[in-house]
This record gives sequence, C-alpha cells and structure tokens, in this order.
Amino acid sequence: MKIDHIAIWTTNLENVKDFYIKYFNMKCSEKYVNPTKQFSSYFLGFEGEATRIEIMHREDLAEVMRRNPMAPGLTHLSISVGSREKVDILTEVLRNDGCKIVGEPRTTGDGYYESVVEDCEGNLVEITE
Repeated sequence: MKIDHIAIWTTNLENVKDFYIKYFNMKCSEKYVNPTKQFSSYFLGFEGEATRIEIMHREDLAEVMRRNPMAPGLTHLSISVGSREKVDILTEVLRNDGCKIVGEPRTTGDGYYESVVEDCEGNLVEITE
C-alpha cells in the first residue's frame, strides 16, 4: 500500500499552485475543470515521486466553509528538502518573500530538523531535512 495523494481545498487555486511550484519546485498537471459542479483542481508532485498533492477549488467553497467552520483533518504537510542547510536557506527565502514563519528552524523532540511556514492560504508546511 501507499499514499497516492493528499487533497487540499483552496480559495485561490492559481495562487496555491504557484506557491508550491515556486518554493518546492513541484511539477503540475493540467488543470481539471468540471463545469457542472463548478469544481477545478491540479495535481502537484515531485519529479520521480508517485505521491501527489491535489489542490481543489469550487465556486461555493466560501459558503461551505462558513457553514462548517471547524472540522478535524489534515494538520500539516511535511516536505523534505534534503539537508539542514536547505531547510535554513528555504526558510529565509520564504521569510524574505513575506511568508509567515510559524516555527523557526530547530531540532524537534522526536529528532526532526524542521521549520514551519504557512502557505499562501494558511496551510502549515513543515520543511524538513
């Protein structure tokens, strides 16, 4: 078994797509659009890796979120960049570009070296070595 993909609702599909392409060098599928459901999505992934992130949007998402403002679910994504130095460098790039750093680079109690940043819609992304 394996995880095929994780899906995230977004209010601005293009901004979220651009964020993950710019900062994490992800590859992007063609945009899928279902006009009947007013739904659109992209799949994002890393070169040579099978697990993907699906980012999804629908026109009535704001109304759905207003009716259901709180729900348990995905807490964060964790993206490994390969080294502590790369964690530090990417954290600074994100900071300099105005992204909110919610966890400075550090070694966690369970041994991960990571920082935590909000993507352009407030989703938490752990950047790990």
